[in-house]
Amino acid sequence: MDSTQERTFCKWLNTKLEANGYPPMRSLVQDLSDGVRLIQLMVRDTSLGRYNKNPRMRVQKAENVNKALEFIRQRGIKLTNIGPEDIMDGNLKLILGMIWTLVLRFTIADISEEGLSAKEGLLLWCQRKTAPYKEVDVQDFSSSWSDGLALCALIHCHRPDLLDYDKLNKSDRHGNTRLAFQVAAEHLGVPQLLEVEDLCDSAHPDERSVMTYIASYFHAFSSMDQAETVSRRVEKFAELMQSVWLSKNDYERRARNLLRALSEVQTEWAASMFTGTYTDAKAHSASFNKYKHSTKRGWVTERQDVTTLFGNIQTKLRTYGLREYVPPLGLALSDIDHAWNDLLRSEAKRSRSINAQIRQIKETLRKEFADLANDFSQRLHAVSLELSNVEGPLEASEQQEHVQTLQTRLPALNDALSRVLRAENDCIAANVEENDYTIFTCQDLEFELELLAQSIAKKLSFIDNQAVSRNMTNLTPAQLEQFESTFRYFARDGTNTLSLPEFNAALASLGLVYSDEDMDYLYDQLVQEYGAITFQAFINLLVDITEDQTSPDQLRESFRGIAGDKPFVTELDLRLARLPSSAIDYLREVLPFQRNEVGEPEYDYETWLEEVFV
Repeated sequence: MDSTQERTFCKWLNTKLEANGYPPMRSLVQDLSDGVRLIQLMVRDTSLGRYNKNPRMRVQKAENVNKALEFIRQRGIKLTNIGPEDIMDGNLKLILGMIWTLVLRFTIADISEEGLSAKEGLLLWCQRKTAPYKEVDVQDFSSSWSDGLALCALIHCHRPDLLDYDKLNKSDRHGNTRLAFQVAAEHLGVPQLLEVEDLCDSAHPDERSVMTYIASYFHAFSSMDQAETVSRRVEKFAELMQSVWLSKNDYERRARNLLRALSEVQTEWAASMFTGTYTDAKAHSASFNKYKHSTKRGWVTERQDVTTLFGNIQTKLRTYGLREYVPPLGLALSDIDHAWNDLLRSEAKRSRSINAQIRQIKETLRKEFADLANDFSQRLHAVSLELSNVEGPLEASEQQEHVQTLQTRLPALNDALSRVLRAENDCIAANVEENDYTIFTCQDLEFELELLAQSIAKKLSFIDNQAVSRNMTNLTPAQLEQFESTFRYFARDGTNTLSLPEFNAALASLGLVYSDEDMDYLYDQLVQEYGAITFQAFINLLVDITEDQTSPDQLRESFRGIAGDKPFVTELDLRLARLPSSAIDYLREVLPFQRNEVGEPEYDYETWLEEVFV
């Protein structure tokens, strides 16, 4: 064990001598005995004054050794149980103890990890560096290093470019140790203080020797770490300044783009013109709403992001004690706030102008529709009033000519109604739901126009039919009224004629039922004679059928027959005679009556007949 320490400590001392420019030693016992080597180890940083460079006498050697030991003690290194004689006489055990004290003082003492002692700190450092390597378990400075893997792990941890740990033959103890010694000496400047056999062929490698050698790794990598730290600090500061520069550029670019966008949209609004139509106004409104729900929200987000970015830049600069960032002129947060407030005012102005335009257009549409609708209603009323006042002799056809003149005014009314309809559609398109300027709707006016057209057509038919009826002297007014109402009821298509089915139905309603063959014959005969089943054809046919059926005397006889020769009839008499319910209801309304003892009405048909016949 002493031989390993002697060899290791001798190599360690030689590294110091070589650093001071002195030749190496060969033996601790022989080379340290005259004190010259000890003095040479100490003169690197300071001068010990004059000393015996070639001592021959024991007293000269003692002076040199004393001078070196005194210098060591002045450096705060405690040397116990060793004196000049021990060194001059070659007491190897005490000499190794002294050198170990020097190793601790100059190589290991400044190693510290988490406030632990030098040995514990160095061990903790080794454990942390080799922790990721599963085959390595550093528990001491002896057997934990006997397979060379811990050394290779230390090297690979710091310089993975120097060896490939994964490709190592983990069972080759000597090969791994030799490789670590070689790489450390050639690339890391760590002198080979140990031999391969010192670690691999010893059951318990010498702890002090291993610590001395491992301490060289610590200092080599510490120097490397310090260089890396310096580079890292410069690199980190450069990265910091670059990130700040990029953030500043990003802020200025985004602030400039945001301000330009805010200005452009306000310029666009200021130049925008309305055409005066509801469609155009709604297009402006839709575009404005789309802006608020898309573009504006994007700007709100961008403004917040730009503000946050500015704050992050200032925070980062303050964190590292750097000068505060001052944006270029016009790009400060206050400039953005001012531009944003301008935008809000422009938005309010834009919204008000669009809403005012829409309100104005709606009001105009209301008035336009109301004017058209009210004028149409007045024209319609004027025609209706003229129609109701039509008078004149039937023979001169003055009534007919007057009504036909009114009928020629219907196309103009239809055109006017079309204009009303277009105005109403414009109101509907503009969502105008109320109108205080008129009570009419287009549907109301259309209904009244259709009613007027029907009234004119009916009036013409009535005049035609009445002219025909006046010539039917052998028909009673009641019969004429019945036949005319029947004809008007079935001639509803406006032609004032009856088709074959309508003709058949009209006769059937009067109780005149014919076979299909007889009906076809009768229809064809009338069409050949009159050209169509006109009212005159219909009346002439009924005159032929009923010309000797009814007279005032016959009616009295008929009532007397129903009454059983009584001067009055009762409701029961009428029902027993099987008169239709409608006829019974009518007679009950028009016949004068008196009530008998039991309160039953007795209807005076004689008096009634005298009143209705001329």
